[in-house]
Amino acid sequence: MNDMNDSAKDQAARKSRRLELYRSSVRTLASPGHAATMRERLEELVREAGTVHDLDEPADIYGNGVVEALEGRVAGLLGMEAAAFFPTGTMAQQVAMRCWAGRTGNRAVALHPLAHPEMHERNAFGEVSGLRTLRVTNEPRLPTPEEIHDLGEPFGTLMLELPLRDAGFVLPTWEELTATVAAARELDAVVHLDGARLWESTVHLGRSLAEIAGLADSVYVSFYKSLNGLSGAVLAGPASLVAEAKVWRHRYGGLAFQQFPAALSALIGLERELPRLPEYVAHAKVVARALTEGLAEGGLPWSRVHPEPPHTHQFQVWLPYPPEVLESASIAQAEETGRMLFMGTWTTQGPGIAYHEMTVSSPGLDWDAEEVREAARNFARRLPAQG
Repeated sequence: MNDMNDSAKDQAARKSRRLELYRSSVRTLASPGHAATMRERLEELVREAGTVHDLDEPADIYGNGVVEALEGRVAGLLGMEAAAFFPTGTMAQQVAMRCWAGRTGNRAVALHPLAHPEMHERNAFGEVSGLRTLRVTNEPRLPTPEEIHDLGEPFGTLMLELPLRDAGFVLPTWEELTATVAAARELDAVVHLDGARLWESTVHLGRSLAEIAGLADSVYVSFYKSLNGLSGAVLAGPASLVAEAKVWRHRYGGLAFQQFPAALSALIGLERELPRLPEYVAHAKVVARALTEGLAEGGLPWSRVHPEPPHTHQFQVWLPYPPEVLESASIAQAEETGRMLFMGTWTTQGPGIAYHEMTVSSPGLDWDAEEVREAARNFARRLPAQG
């Protein structure tokens, strides 16, 4: 929670002003779809949709047509037998864990305490699906084989979030990942990948999507994060699991009448953004290094980029100031220089310390290292001196 002196009204005002600046001519390192207007998103969909699917075919009804085409495309990319489209990743993973619990006879799900279901879903596994979560490790990284074996009680499914967003978008090495999966197999557990951001993990792991997904029994992927889609997710795995998942999708209220806007935007993301993600990941390393150098040159006594270097095109920046100070400085920089280095919110993580989640996507490729350094120096000089 931000400082108590920083009122909700003030936070809302800063958020609104950042959005206004983003929608102006201010330069940023990323262009998240959620910050665009409805007109912009609709125009993009109309402009691009015909390049990824035949728009003269009938619109989908209860998951056929373009939705089935999307499911087949993703199943192929992940090397899985089948896939099911879901309106949200929360629902997709609820259903996956419920199905695996029925098959293994064990309702315990081993996962990291920073995993999305534990941090952002209001205890949905337990409240909605009757599942029980076991926290494998408190270290800000994926669990090790030793930690899997030392858990001390049986579990039906090991869920691995790749990358682990709330730890800083961190990934294990390929060798570490395969060893952890092997440890779960030795305990007769199935393995599920929370791959909301799996698309960009291929660079760090040095393997294809199909090779990474092939380690697991099932995989969930998202379309509105790295691929900039409107919404939606897919659960992929064995054909029998996916068939059962579609039954539970209906029971959970996820079988919408028509979903073609979300499906088309997902196909656009697969066509346009997916091939560019390795370029974003490579440039994020350039940006992170230049940020560190520029903040130091601007007089900041301490800053931290985590992980260093970044594992994906997203990473955390930590600074020794409260969020309201950092967000106000970001707004002032954008207003005066036309560049918004930090376009999102800052989150308190200890007294006088806050972190920001950085994303480098297509607009960020236009920033070379010197421009990032100069913007970081300028930002640092806007912050109050510390005694």
